Amino acid sequence: MHVDFPVFERLAKPVPSGRTTMPGIKIQDTRMLRLMEVLLHGGSQLAGWRTAHMHRAVLEAFAIAPEAYSLTQLRYDVRKLRAHGLLEREGRSYAYRLTPKGVKVAAMFVLFHKRVCGPVANTLFHHRPRKTATPPAKIEAAYHKADVAIQHLIDLLVA
Repeated sequence: MHVDFPVFERLAKPVPSGRTTMPGIKIQDTRMLRLMEVLLHGGSQLAGWRTAHMHRAVLEAFAIAPEAYSLTQLRYDVRKLRAHGLLEREGRSYAYRLTPKGVKVAAMFVLFHKRVCGPVANTLFHHRPRKTATPPAKIEAAYHKADVAIQHLIDLLVA
């Protein structure tokens, strides 16, 4: 298994969105990482995430004051995720969910940030999965695969 690192480069580039151009998504963008992580843990949001719920979840998960991350900033981040094809609206409602590509990219961003950047990353994944454990969900299985691939990359860099 390999990790698709060119995806970081592709996502860092601006993309056209209507009459404007949306900036790229960079691996060091803490706001985007936090939002992606909350969206990955969205199992309880079966009908999708409304922006107010996303905002509250990010603030609670990372103990952020509302002044430090406004609803306007969240809406901008949502627009950026949509422009890059990582987030989609649920039908005609204003509820959003990660696309299949968005789930993969978000997991890769969060895991790369956690594993490579170490304790600097604020994450909800507090443990590495054990190889003997049966993953209870698809996200845990994906986390385990990505974790193994990133460990393999780190081992190659050390050698």
